[in-house]
Amino acid sequence: MLRFAVPLVFLFAAFPALSLTLESGGTGSVSSIVDGDTLVLDDGREIRLVGVQAPKLPLGRPNFKKWPLADESKALLETLATGKTLALSYGGRRIDRYHRLLAHLHDTHGLWLQGELLRRGMARVYSFADNRANVAEMLVFEREARTARRGIWRHPFYYTRNAAELSSDTTGFQIVEGTVHAVATVRKRTYVNFGADWRTDFTISIGAKAQRLFEEAQFHPKGLEGKRIRVRGWVKSYNGPMIEATHPEQIEILE
Repeated sequence: MLRFAVPLVFLFAAFPALSLTLESGGTGSVSSIVDGDTLVLDDGREIRLVGVQAPKLPLGRPNFKKWPLADESKALLETLATGKTLALSYGGRRIDRYHRLLAHLHDTHGLWLQGELLRRGMARVYSFADNRANVAEMLVFEREARTARRGIWRHPFYYTRNAAELSSDTTGFQIVEGTVHAVATVRKRTYVNFGADWRTDFTISIGAKAQRLFEEAQFHPKGLEGKRIRVRGWVKSYNGPMIEATHPEQIEILE
C-alpha cells in the first residue's frame, strides 16, 4: 500500500486504463542500457519502457542538446536493470516505429521499473492513445515525486507550466496547469480554452477520433469549464500554444 499524502485528483485514467490487463511477453536478461527509458536484452531485443519519458540523451542525433539529468536517469536504470532477468508485459501496441518493444518491465522481486523511475523522479508519465495501461498508477508515482521535488522535479526544465504564462514560443513536451475558461466544438473538433481570446491563449484540441475514447471513458470535455486541470503533451503553435489530446489520460482534474 502506498502511504503518502497527495493532492485530491480525479484521474480519468481510472476508467479505461485500469480495465486493461497486461499480457505476458516472456522474460529476458539485460545486457546494456541505452538511456533512462531504453535498454537492450542479451538476445538483441531493444525495449522502450512504455508509459514513461526519461530525460533524453543525444544518442548521435546532430544538434540535439542533452536534457538535464539525462545521465543520472540512465545511471538509475543501469542500477535497476543491468544484468538482471526481467519479465516483459504489454498493455497496448507492442512495437514502435523504431522496432523497439513497448513493454512494462518487472524484476524477479516484482519491482516495476516504470514505477520506480517515476517514484524516484527520474521520468515523467508519457502515454499514447494505443498504449494506456497502468497510467493511473504511474500518475500516482509521478505525483509523489513531484510533491517531494525529487530528481527532475527540482529542475526548471521540467517544472509544471502555468497555462496563463505560456506563449507561442513555448515548445517541447510540457505538463501544464490552469483553469478552463470555455469549451467549444467546431467541425467535430473540441477546443478547451484557457482564456477569453482563443486566438492567443493556451488551448487543448481534441479531434473526432480522440473524442470517441473520451466518450468510452465517460469523460465529457464540456464539464471541464471552470475547473482547474493538468494536461500533458507536446506544445505546438496554432492560434497560440496548443496541446493535442489524443486520449483522456492526458488530462487530470485538480481540486
